[in-house]
Amino acid sequence: MNRPKTSDAVAELEEKVAFLHSPVSYPHACREVEARETHMSWVFLADGFAWKLKKPVRYPFLDYRAPEERRRFCEEEVRLNRRLAPGVYLDVVPLLRRADGTLGIGGMGQVVDWLVRMRRLPTALMLDAALEQGTATRDAVTRAAGHVAAFYTSAAPEPVAEAAYLERFRHELALSRHVLHDGAYGLPDEAPAAVIATLDIFLAEEAGLLLAPLRSGDVVEGHGDLRPEHVFLGEPPAVIDCLEFNRALRLLDPFEEIAFLAMECRLLGGAWAGGIFLRRAAVALGRRPPARLFAFYTAYRACLRARLSLAHLQEPEPRDPAKWQPRARRYLAAAAAACVRLRRLPRGR
Repeated sequence: MNRPKTSDAVAELEEKVAFLHSPVSYPHACREVEARETHMSWVFLADGFAWKLKKPVRYPFLDYRAPEERRRFCEEEVRLNRRLAPGVYLDVVPLLRRADGTLGIGGMGQVVDWLVRMRRLPTALMLDAALEQGTATRDAVTRAAGHVAAFYTSAAPEPVAEAAYLERFRHELALSRHVLHDGAYGLPDEAPAAVIATLDIFLAEEAGLLLAPLRSGDVVEGHGDLRPEHVFLGEPPAVIDCLEFNRALRLLDPFEEIAFLAMECRLLGGAWAGGIFLRRAAVALGRRPPARLFAFYTAYRACLRARLSLAHLQEPEPRDPAKWQPRARRYLAAAAAACVRLRRLPRGR
């Protein structure tokens, strides 16, 4: 179920969204509000602040239908994101029903939902926008890369059962196989088949290479969704919007996240930026991932992004439907290129 099914739940969400669209709803002076909808949330950009409302939705990986669960994950979002963006994530604020029946933010009334309040960051200083506009500088990217590398070096090793660690890759790859092989999306059958087959072979024959970071104590609780649109190049640098709803997906080798970020930077024409993040992490952590493992991480994450792009088309009312299939093709092409490298590299390298 992707959206609330009862008319009451739909009407309640629509009322909250309409209220948060209005500049007069906020406790601070506000001239205008820009709203952005995602799979799981609405974000309202109100002058110097951003306010996030979680949708009452359920997916296989999360369930936000109960208000108490939305509150819990709002609090988790603030706690986890303060690791990499301490000055951005401010607090969790109640959304209330006043005595007169109107909605309000904070103060007296019956709590009907919860909002994450954040400091708004300039869009032009996010890494994706800066790469697209050609304004990203090596100095700014190096500072952001140092911030991320310091986060990894300060993170404690996380014990994970080997079977559970491998199962995450197998499970996500199985989901990607199911979606990418679905002919309804217009993808050529041979492209996803070749990618998935290559990754299947790696998992079956080289599990030891995948487990090596875990066995050496290098798996940490990371960000979980390290993409250019989440990296702030201002002062101080920050990384926002970590994956808060599933801890198991945050327990990983830092170089899996770096491979993901580098792949995304490359698609934006900024391969040099991904290279800086890789070099800074390698120096800080005192190791560099084997090329075969890095290629696997890249292909695996590109498949995941292709799948999630197509998932937007499964919604009852997809947002911007024309952009998701071409985006999935770009990610699939990135996965195929990484698989070519993987097949060419000798074992153990």
